[in-house]
Amino acid sequence: MRAFAAVVALLAIALTGCDPKTTHIPDPPTLVPPSASVKSATVPNVVGMDHQDAQNKMQSAGFYFLTEEDATGQGRQLIVDHNWVVVEQVPPAGTVAPQTEKILLRSKKKTDK
Repeated sequence: MRAFAAVVALLAIALTGCDPKTTHIPDPPTLVPPSASVKSATVPNVVGMDHQDAQNKMQSAGFYFLTEEDATGQGRQLIVDHNWVVVEQVPPAGTVAPQTEKILLRSKKKTDK
């Protein structure tokens, strides 16, 4: 029981030096910048490209909100992006869109017919 009382006393001493008014907890990072700084860009054409290369090209154009799906409808996960080729993109190439826009890359395995 004395050990418990000692721990409680030490904890009380340690906490008395903490002023919650001065403790700063940083805000979590956001995926979308404030609207005042959102820029628009032309969506590049990545149809026919290796899926990884397509993602790299989108990111080079400032688009980072990228989603992907198996274009064959089989619901497979794109585990090794270099094994897949983009067959469709939404929005289509040439669209001027905010760089926060969600880009969908629909791909199939390079071995699919």
